[in-house]
Amino acid sequence: MVKVVFVNSNGERREIAAEPGMTVMETAVKNGIDQIVGECGGACACATCHVYVAPEWLDKLPAASPMESDMLDFAVDPRPNSRLSCQITLTDALAGLVIVTPERQG
Repeated sequence: MVKVVFVNSNGERREIAAEPGMTVMETAVKNGIDQIVGECGGACACATCHVYVAPEWLDKLPAASPMESDMLDFAVDPRPNSRLSCQITLTDALAGLVIVTPERQG
């Protein structure tokens, strides 16, 4: 299992154990993280799974694809550490990953 820490906009933390190979979005939706909607089901066709990756984790993730970067233009309040959670696949190397959810999705 891979532990993911979700921090909401109020600073409340919730740790969830996920199966390697799942995406951060799948993990969030399956476990009732309401701040991640995922309307397109993980097809990288919306920005409703927008999250902020804790800065210490950014270098451990693969770079965003051009498609993901384009979709982030539709996110509410994008930042340099913005990612689409449907594009982050969990691996053992990401155990302890910290994800901050935005106050609202687009």
